Amino acid sequence: MTALLRGRVPSWQLTLGGALLVLGFLIAAQLRAQATVTDYASSELPTLRKTAQELQAAQDGLKTQIQDLRSQIQAAEQQGQGNGALVSSLNDQLTQARTAAGLVALEGPGVVIRLDDSTTAVPPDAAPGDYLVSATDLRQVIDQLWLAGAEAVAIDGERVVVTTALTDIGSSVLVNGSYLQAPYDVSAIGPPGLWGHLVDAPAFVAFMQTRVAAVGLGVALAQSQQVVVPAFSGTITLDQTRPAPTPAPTPSPVPPTRRPDGSQP
Repeated sequence: MTALLRGRVPSWQLTLGGALLVLGFLIAAQLRAQATVTDYASSELPTLRKTAQELQAAQDGLKTQIQDLRSQIQAAEQQGQGNGALVSSLNDQLTQARTAAGLVALEGPGVVIRLDDSTTAVPPDAAPGDYLVSATDLRQVIDQLWLAGAEAVAIDGERVVVTTALTDIGSSVLVNGSYLQAPYDVSAIGPPGLWGHLVDAPAFVAFMQTRVAAVGLGVALAQSQQVVVPAFSGTITLDQTRPAPTPAPTPSPVPPTRRPDGSQP
């Protein structure tokens, strides 16, 4: 988009340049019309008067053209300012869209939650995998962060976006194509009430009871005024989706035509 804007000269700039060039020629012509006056004989005065009148008329015409060109220049400048405002607005919208998509690194107040595998001895009748932090555990924590008002979330530097999938691979968790291992640091940026909403959420309390108190997963929570969430470093490929067209306004119904006797055709 930036390359297109640089390679294409806006129409208002061409208009402005052309108007300035013509204005220069007109000013030069006006100056030539005001050249040095020479003394002439009285017999030549009628001709000179006619010539002077013609020159005056031409000069008046030049003044009118100059004024018109100045008006065009002013209009072109105003149009240029409008285009600049439009480009600035489009850039702002693009930045907002990239931010919402997770393509921009962010920083701000929030929380950091560290999840670690259990150090409790696994009972003979228990599954060893139950004592490891799983993709399900991470998804539960992330879901509660979103519900609590988080605006951006990352796991060990991997930004969580709309296409992020968490998958258990042995003792690791696959996130955005990266294999992560415990301990996992879940960083979230959000409003001042993020911490309180998170720890008071019934689902988070249940997670703490079933996975932390019962199994012994390690959990450490901390608030911070400077949480950094990096940008998503992968690619977002949408093969089947495309922007939906803006719906056209629905035309008002046209009343049926009636014959003079009141009947419809």
